[in-house]
Amino acid sequence: MAVTIKEALELIYKNTKKTKIKILPIESALGYIIAQDVVATHNLPPYDNSAMDGFAVKLEDASKCVKVKHTIFAGDNSHEKLLVNNAIKIMTGAKIPDGCECIVPQEDTSECDGGVILPESLKLNNHIRFCGEDIKSGDILLKDGDKLQAHQITLLASQGISHVKVYKKPRVALFASGSELKMHFENVEEYQLYNTNTPALLLRAKEFGCEVDFIGTARDTLEELKEHVRSALDSDIIITSGGVSVGDADFTKEAFGDFGMQTYFDKVQIKPGKPTTFGCIGETMVLNLPGNPLAASLNFELFGQSLILAMSGIKTKYINTIDAKMKKDYKQKKGRISLVPGSFDGSSFEVCDKFAPGMVSPLGYANSFMMVDADVSEIKKDTNVKVISTRFDFTCEVQKELTTKA
Repeated sequence: MAVTIKEALELIYKNTKKTKIKILPIESALGYIIAQDVVATHNLPPYDNSAMDGFAVKLEDASKCVKVKHTIFAGDNSHEKLLVNNAIKIMTGAKIPDGCECIVPQEDTSECDGGVILPESLKLNNHIRFCGEDIKSGDILLKDGDKLQAHQITLLASQGISHVKVYKKPRVALFASGSELKMHFENVEEYQLYNTNTPALLLRAKEFGCEVDFIGTARDTLEELKEHVRSALDSDIIITSGGVSVGDADFTKEAFGDFGMQTYFDKVQIKPGKPTTFGCIGETMVLNLPGNPLAASLNFELFGQSLILAMSGIKTKYINTIDAKMKKDYKQKKGRISLVPGSFDGSSFEVCDKFAPGMVSPLGYANSFMMVDADVSEIKKDTNVKVISTRFDFTCEVQKELTTKA
């Protein structure tokens, strides 16, 4: 019996475990998911310092000609004390001297005999950056499940952290099945096709942060399919395309079954992609996708991405949607929830002019898709719809409704 999309996603999240942990230097941690909370141990800035090149002064010296005898540079361990009728020249980032009440930018002063003339109005603490105003010791900087991008690694560096615990990237093994398929570096006969699924799914899995192995293309024989499954069993996830329907040469389910695969679902109430199958062999998760290119890619965006997110350790592990307005009217047949590819321009969504499960060209045009409810036959122009991106990550911590019910 076919499960609903909601039930399929629940089964994926329920049965998928996070990867194990390793330690990396922060320079190598880009794109990983952190597996620890990070608490600040140092104030930032660590001392009161100047935000401008200028002069450290006292408020009572406003409009006076004050003497300038010393200069403090960033990095100086200065112990100068500021006295009345004096100013100390100071550079950006330099430690504020004792007695300083504000900083006057150099361009707001003019020269006088032996010093500078200060402005008539001075403001307490102006242009002073105070110790801990950016980060205070004890602040939580990162939490278990955060993704380490460039600016998160900047936070680690600010605390002198050299190594960090991360979740290992999911290891994905990919292969396609079909005697008619050839790889793009091979010659094809008139009765054969290039295998477009494997390059697309392989690179998309890499974009989702996985380490990916290409196992090959299996011909439609049980023996060859089992050989490919055996080669992939040391991975965290096996993803296949093709051979999951009910044709005479569709042996994928049988091949996996011979390895004791536990099946959580083998049909989904979705169009395209009804025969999509999910299960496990031991601790290796298995996702069998349909062979039609557009069907395989769209179902991978939904189920493959969810599987990877669940395993990655990221706390924002649920697919999120973007609100958009329909650019044109759209009609479809009722019956099953439909995955509809199109282009989102920042405000509106336009459905691809042509698309069908076996097509490749919509994948090059589309940057997103919408899930249209089974009861919807028409969506009018300017109707609000929910769009799922295929070009950038957009996820959240709480599972949300993904379907457009207009």
